[in-house]
Amino acid sequence: METIGTLWLYLAFFGIVTVMLIIDFLGFKQKQGQEVKVKTAAYWSIAWVTVATLFGGGLWLYLEQTAGATVANTKVMEYFAGYLLEKSLAIDNVFVWLMIFAAFAIPPALQRKLLLYGVLGAIVLRTIFIFIGAWFVQEFSWILYIFGAFLVYTGFKFLKGQDDDPNIEDMAILKWLRKHMRITPKLEGDKFFVRQNGMLWATPLFLVLILVEASDVIFAVDSIPAIFAVTTDPFIVLTANLMAILGLRAMFFLLSGAASKMHYLPYGLGLILVFIGFKMLMLDVFHMPIWISLGFIVITLTITAILSIRHSKKYNETTL
Repeated sequence: METIGTLWLYLAFFGIVTVMLIIDFLGFKQKQGQEVKVKTAAYWSIAWVTVATLFGGGLWLYLEQTAGATVANTKVMEYFAGYLLEKSLAIDNVFVWLMIFAAFAIPPALQRKLLLYGVLGAIVLRTIFIFIGAWFVQEFSWILYIFGAFLVYTGFKFLKGQDDDPNIEDMAILKWLRKHMRITPKLEGDKFFVRQNGMLWATPLFLVLILVEASDVIFAVDSIPAIFAVTTDPFIVLTANLMAILGLRAMFFLLSGAASKMHYLPYGLGLILVFIGFKMLMLDVFHMPIWISLGFIVITLTITAILSIRHSKKYNETTL
């Protein structure tokens, strides 16, 4: 499979990811029992978007010197299109996390700890899934059509909307865990496991951690095929994906007060998924320039945001 990725590029990228994680874990903190302020979360979100943008700029400079301006322009546009796509799809993941935390009444101080593990788990799982997906695309190119059909189906589900809010208690993995594990009736501080009467018990915090990781696996099923519609270069797929994930904690706290305000987001995501799904299905008929995909994603997200703000003002919903 054609890729710009070299061993040194991968090592450099994972070095950047490691440094960013350390900065995130040590810098993005709140006092014990204190909620993360929206202002703080906004600053950190801007910081992560800036880092992702600078990475794209650095990648362009490197490729312009080593492969020429044409390759640099194409690959960097693929990177930004993939980043915007993954960032927008990640918002839906954040809303599911909000629902899980609310269902288990997880206090703000513990939410941060769970999100630390959640982001780390997402990075590991996404990396594995991306390389597996890249291998499948290389060995079985027809799988792109399956990806395309799945994305169109998923997109229409978004456009159709949900009649009822999902119930956490109906999740099969939660039912299985409660059936096969000893679980304490309430939280035990920040512990995932406790020993009582000589027996090891899991706490509800451990259940929430499993649900957080499981939700990312579920959303990866949508997001990873989606980005392969933008580019099949595994290096671009990986970098765009992980750059979008790294800012998830800050985005979670930024959006925690706006979950009900983004009324048209599902429709925007649905339209994007249908678009890229059809693009994937038409690979042998028409090769769509990457700037069209990037422009469509930007325009759709912009219109979605404007309509959501207007809807919020019309119905007197408070904003951040």
